[in-house]
Amino acid sequence: MSNKPRVFSAHPHNTPCTRTHQIGALILITATFFFTRLYDQAFPPSPCNLNHDGSSQNINLHVAQTNGVGHRLWPERGYGSHLSLKIYVYDENEIDGLKHLLYGIDGTVSTNACLKGQWGSQVKIHRLLSGSRFRTRKKEEADLFFVPAYVKCVRMLGGLNDKEINQTYVKVLSQMPYFRRSGGRDHIFVFPSGAGAHLFRSWATYINRSIILTPEGDRTDKKDTSAFNTWKDIIIPGNVDDGMTKTGATIFHPLLLSKRKYLANYLGRAQKKVGRLKLIELAKQYGDKLECPELQFSGPNKLGRVEYFQHLGNAKFCLAPRGESSWTLRFYESFFVECVPVILSDQVELPFQNVIDYTQISIKWPSTLIGPELLEYLASIPDEVIEGMISRGREVRCLWVYAPESEPCSAMQAIMWELQRKVRQFHQSAETFWLHNGSIVNRNLVEFSNWKPPMPLP
Repeated sequence: MSNKPRVFSAHPHNTPCTRTHQIGALILITATFFFTRLYDQAFPPSPCNLNHDGSSQNINLHVAQTNGVGHRLWPERGYGSHLSLKIYVYDENEIDGLKHLLYGIDGTVSTNACLKGQWGSQVKIHRLLSGSRFRTRKKEEADLFFVPAYVKCVRMLGGLNDKEINQTYVKVLSQMPYFRRSGGRDHIFVFPSGAGAHLFRSWATYINRSIILTPEGDRTDKKDTSAFNTWKDIIIPGNVDDGMTKTGATIFHPLLLSKRKYLANYLGRAQKKVGRLKLIELAKQYGDKLECPELQFSGPNKLGRVEYFQHLGNAKFCLAPRGESSWTLRFYESFFVECVPVILSDQVELPFQNVIDYTQISIKWPSTLIGPELLEYLASIPDEVIEGMISRGREVRCLWVYAPESEPCSAMQAIMWELQRKVRQFHQSAETFWLHNGSIVNRNLVEFSNWKPPMPLP
């Protein structure tokens, strides 16, 4: 190499590039590489990120892929390479009326009572977000806002009636400047039953733009329309009994297929629902294949936890007809007793469809064809095929478990990935405006920092 400096004449004022400059540039490149590697090792991405090899753009996920250490994987397209969001959780003491949505007007509803059955997801999500590394205490830096409420449980246990629920929600929302700022688009609500957001009678007026978490995407609860919107809301798993989802010994151990008494079962009440009535009639004709007693229970809390799961796990297929919240919970429970779930709900929405291929782990059958042809079809499936579906179900059932963030695969990890897709850089509503200096104001040109509750709502 010549020692003569190379002069670049593209710009008349450039300083000549000498050997000293070249050596300095080499040192700078080396140092940058070293410190970048050091930073990456000190702050690794979330253990749930999908593609360490950058190949997720066209990846075929099949059931759901994992990396080399068993972490559930999420597609980078639409989600990002790692979890990075901040969620503000409203404290029960900061807003007048919020405690009523948690414990009833008299404060007598026990949180532990609300942990049972399908309702339990609203309590668990609240607790897990409250202790999450993604929680922020600063509203101004939050990407999303979580509004805790246990209204289904509170209503069922007599803490609030329908009118009081409606009035309390409106009162609470009117005290949230950030809800007003975005029209509710960055606020999260959980409604974990068949009633969905209809528990809040005026939901369509006040929270129709908000993010709703619910396990019942196909339900209307005798209403003309469903509150679920597949483009903004998130389907979440039902709350499976902790005794079935804990690591290690559980309250039930799955039977070998050859030891199971029935081909299929349906455990639940008829409640004059067409699909269920068909199953009960079918069981009368084929009692050796289909267990379908009109049991006076809707879940493990009524029958007894162990006995309930023993019934459920004594068949190769678990039938899940439409019509009550417990059928949805039955779908998730089937993965833990290890029977193949057969969905008999045409309008069903299932969680985390961007990473799970449900054709590999379940069956969806037309509800209009509940009859002998259903049993004939199920009986034609070889045991080795059933075993394969059950085995693949084991791989993904961790996504139905509301476990701490320390677990590499859980319902909460999946929900956080879905929430990340909802994050907006900019927030506005019909009642927010902005000026040349970037300040957000209301219709009276009052700056956002000076908005005082109660604020007018639609």
